[in-house]
Amino acid sequence: MKPACYKVLLIVLLVSLINCQSSSEKPVVMELTEQTVISEKPDLIKTPSMDSVKLGLNFKPMGRYQDILEAIETDRRFFKQFYATQKTKAIDSVSNYLYTTLLNELVPHWYGTEWDFNGYTNVPNKGEIACGYFVSTTLKHLGFDLNRYKMAQQAGLLEAQVLQPKSELRSFSNKSFEVLKQQLNAVYSNGIYFVGLDNHVGYVLIKNKELYFLHSSYCDDKVVIELAETSPCFSSNYYVFAEISTNRALLKKWLFKEHLPVPLQ
Repeated sequence: MKPACYKVLLIVLLVSLINCQSSSEKPVVMELTEQTVISEKPDLIKTPSMDSVKLGLNFKPMGRYQDILEAIETDRRFFKQFYATQKTKAIDSVSNYLYTTLLNELVPHWYGTEWDFNGYTNVPNKGEIACGYFVSTTLKHLGFDLNRYKMAQQAGLLEAQVLQPKSELRSFSNKSFEVLKQQLNAVYSNGIYFVGLDNHVGYVLIKNKELYFLHSSYCDDKVVIELAETSPCFSSNYYVFAEISTNRALLKKWLFKEHLPVPLQ
């Protein structure tokens, strides 16, 4: 059995245990021919200065990026077969799988990638990446069927609607960080979310009621993860959030490779 399969089975078993206790773009495969060189030089990639053990996150790139992408497609087929017999457990497993794969396998390769307003690289730590392209590119590499160019070129509200219907989004205006944090924790659980700000976008990780901001930072000129509370880039008059790892409709679309279109303005 391939190593990737062990990871999938572990996630499935973990989710099952929890349930019991609680009773038009070129394939990315064609564009990543130089990633091996980057992966073999971890000293070139600046990792966050945060407690990885406390967060349960991996900050250092491991393995070849291309191998991760190929494993994702293999794992999707496994989950699709699982869904045919146990729909609820399969979606729960996909939720855990995408959360772990994005944060612990894909994103570590992106830390330190240079930010540029016009950046759109498809290869981590080679070239530059703007905030919108960081989100759309990592989601595409995670296996979502979307056009990373069209999504990245939208305002935050429209980017959010690629992932979740407008009626299900959560938006906040003119809130202090303390109030925003309290209100988010009242409606959201641990997970990874998309956030659109006045002039910026990224991911928000909610972990044990704390907020972490994962983004291609115009403040630090690179991809970083940091406490949202102390991030100068997180300051905004407006926030819009879309669920990712907790969004069961979106997870099903990933499972069946349904296209995620940019909504009409």
